[in-house]
Amino acid sequence: MRHRLVTVLLWLLALGGSAAAAVGAGAAFSNDYEVPGTESSKAHALLREGFHGQGGDTDTIVWRAPDHHGVRAPAVEQRMTRALDAVAGLPGVGSVAGPYGSGGESAARISADGRTAYAVVTFDRPADSVPEARAKAVVDAAKNPTTRADGLQVELGGQAVALTEARGAHLAEVIGVAIAALVLFLAFGSPAASLVPIATALVSVGIASFGITLLGHAMTVADFAPMLGTLVGLGVGIDYALFIVTRHRKGLQRGLSVEEAAESAVATTGRAVVFAGATVCIALLGMLVLRLNFLDGVAIAASLTVVLTVAASVTLLPALLSYIAARALSRRERRKLAAEGPRGESPAGFAARWSAFVERRPKLLGLLATVIMVVPALPALSLHLGTSDQGNNPAASTTRKAYDLLAEGFGPGVNGPLTVVARLDGAGDRVAVDRLAESLRTTPGVASAGPAVLNRSADTAVVTVVPDSAPQSRATSDLVDALRSEVIPRAAHGTSLRVHVGGVTAGYDDFAEVIVGKLPLFVGVVITLGCVLLLLAFRSIGIPLKAAAMNVAAVASSFGVVVAVFQWGWGSEWMGLGSAGPIEPFLPVIMVSVLFGLSMDYQVFLVSRMYEEWLETGDNQRAVRIGLAETSRVINSAAVIMISVFLAFVLSGDRIIAMFGIALAAAVALDAFVLRTLLVPALMHLLGGANWWLPAWLDRRLPRISIEPPECRPRATLPTQRAGTTDATSEDGTEPATASR
Repeated sequence: MRHRLVTVLLWLLALGGSAAAAVGAGAAFSNDYEVPGTESSKAHALLREGFHGQGGDTDTIVWRAPDHHGVRAPAVEQRMTRALDAVAGLPGVGSVAGPYGSGGESAARISADGRTAYAVVTFDRPADSVPEARAKAVVDAAKNPTTRADGLQVELGGQAVALTEARGAHLAEVIGVAIAALVLFLAFGSPAASLVPIATALVSVGIASFGITLLGHAMTVADFAPMLGTLVGLGVGIDYALFIVTRHRKGLQRGLSVEEAAESAVATTGRAVVFAGATVCIALLGMLVLRLNFLDGVAIAASLTVVLTVAASVTLLPALLSYIAARALSRRERRKLAAEGPRGESPAGFAARWSAFVERRPKLLGLLATVIMVVPALPALSLHLGTSDQGNNPAASTTRKAYDLLAEGFGPGVNGPLTVVARLDGAGDRVAVDRLAESLRTTPGVASAGPAVLNRSADTAVVTVVPDSAPQSRATSDLVDALRSEVIPRAAHGTSLRVHVGGVTAGYDDFAEVIVGKLPLFVGVVITLGCVLLLLAFRSIGIPLKAAAMNVAAVASSFGVVVAVFQWGWGSEWMGLGSAGPIEPFLPVIMVSVLFGLSMDYQVFLVSRMYEEWLETGDNQRAVRIGLAETSRVINSAAVIMISVFLAFVLSGDRIIAMFGIALAAAVALDAFVLRTLLVPALMHLLGGANWWLPAWLDRRLPRISIEPPECRPRATLPTQRAGTTDATSEDGTEPATASR
């Protein structure tokens, strides 16, 4: 606060510098979800090695003729041939294979009823490297007014085309921030106090967003990582600033000067913010134990955002508080302070009445809260991890329409063919791969299988297999398993063939298998580290165990909501999120990390106030009652802000980000309004002094840290102290006996 101008300028300089660097470097994100060493990754690598022209993204142009015409009608063929020639001449397009050439392969691109046809557009680079402008040029050339005359429907599908449909997160960010500002104004009644948390969060999240762009040049960072970082950063950044500003305002109302109130707020609640941010980062960095490059980038990107929001909360925020001075209070509060003088902190109003109500009926309310948490968690029992594809896009999107036209004209499997890639060694293997192609055509679940195509050196062959089920169907996953375990080993027996099955479904199934296999280790690491932190902070066995159980409950309930909306399709089309489909394999890992971190935040802020009162009085009932009464209002306000920000990201148009938004919003709502203000205090009332029990031998061996030290004031002498226990003072010399904890 003594160097407020320098502090603000340093943050603004960091924002401008990171923005300039990110714009100069450009984006380098990845949408490659392959896991090295899996069957699908080996197939992809073999395909790239043997067929050098297969590295570019392949998209489709699909057209459907009206009822009175077919796609072979001269007028239709003439218009579409001109459009395909125009697309082939665009920069970045490697080739266009249409249905009007000679040969069986071209004829296969026309449906049996003659009304639907498609062309394959191959770009000269992977989808994540195709500039959006080039993809849009392809869409414009294919869907020009001349092409779509006389009722001819033209749609496009593929990953590069999907880039043109991304609505971006800017609308979501604006709506989320606007709602957060409104909630802050209603909570504070002061425009200045409302804008300070917003400004702090925007500066830190802006720097983090540009930093993530630069991080993409140093390591693999998923294409949705910037939006996920922004989503988490805005939520926790505004919340952290809210907690500190609330404590600062209480200091002003007690008659402290602006400097004293801010110093007290950062020295108390600011410490809790640092600790809460550390728990979020630890939960996020737990993804590193999975040793997956794809998730490593997500973990580091999200952690970077949280670190910057915490740093801004304890440096930039105090500087801004010194600028607004007494305007942190509303005009009415300033007039009341001047007329009546400082007032105490005794809780009153609905929060105090609710806290007393929970104290009187802990068993009934605890049972009610348990039921409320169990019901939304039930759908999670049917969680299906798998491929969500463009068939799950919103019904109005061109990619969804192209997907549906292909499925209707050629069968659902054409949207996700499997690639069977073989390494050959001699003429015998070439004969064997031809036999394999014949076996594939007669395999149950296969709609069609093309001939074995050899590369120029005749050492690699690829067979394209079209299932008779959709890419995200369980039947397609079963077909992949059957090919790998039965069909291919039988055909390759007695040869030197090395055969791998790739494709979209195979890749996602492999990814899901790796994730599920490592999930117990990951969850165990995250829970253990979180419990250790709480054990060190609160010197209690019960507090960490309850926190772990509450976090698991919040995660399970949020998964249930995600399954109901996205897998079962309850309201997904109405919300513009597309049709029902499986859940992305990486979603559970990222959700567990983020939700454990966010849930731990509320646990820290709630229990730290209870712990402070327990240290002062040794009365568990009073500690729980006072802690809940004094923190429930700010926790609920923070939850409303987080929920608003998270739900706003549903408008991003990205299915994955929408999943995160709905899951996080549901988890925060249940966590704040059910767990922290109902179930946790009810259980703590029922357990009494056992909440704070810690074996003496363990207490002596644990290092001492403090989350939120109480402000210096006289301490009550606890019964255990009068019994002659040994004092163990904290750094300020005011902490009571160790045994009293």
